[in-house]
Amino acid sequence: MAHPVDVHVGKRIRHRRWLIGMTQQQLAEQVGIKFQQIQKYETGANRVSASRLWDISDALEVPVSFFFEGLQEEGKAPAEKASVPEDLMGDKEALDLVRSYYSIPENQRRRLFELARVLSDVA
Repeated sequence: MAHPVDVHVGKRIRHRRWLIGMTQQQLAEQVGIKFQQIQKYETGANRVSASRLWDISDALEVPVSFFFEGLQEEGKAPAEKASVPEDLMGDKEALDLVRSYYSIPENQRRRLFELARVLSDVA
């Protein structure tokens, strides 16, 4: 049975990989392993060693701490969130929206962001 932390880390690996548009094969090649191992990491079936997590964080261009963000300590209540789904980056529509947002030129992206903030304050 997979440990919840292993599952969480695996999901974070998959989400980051999806976010930057990288395939399992590409990540595996950068890390120097087979893509099947990436599949096992992403499902939590296999634990990621510290050194392998270091290599994955380098390939995905995030700090190692990224993979542990969102974990709850036992006995603590989850933090309040403003109507944002818990697994936001697991939603394909959300990932597509983020990719599209970052493909917009920066000056237009800033204006779009300000519009979204104004609209969310009204709602």
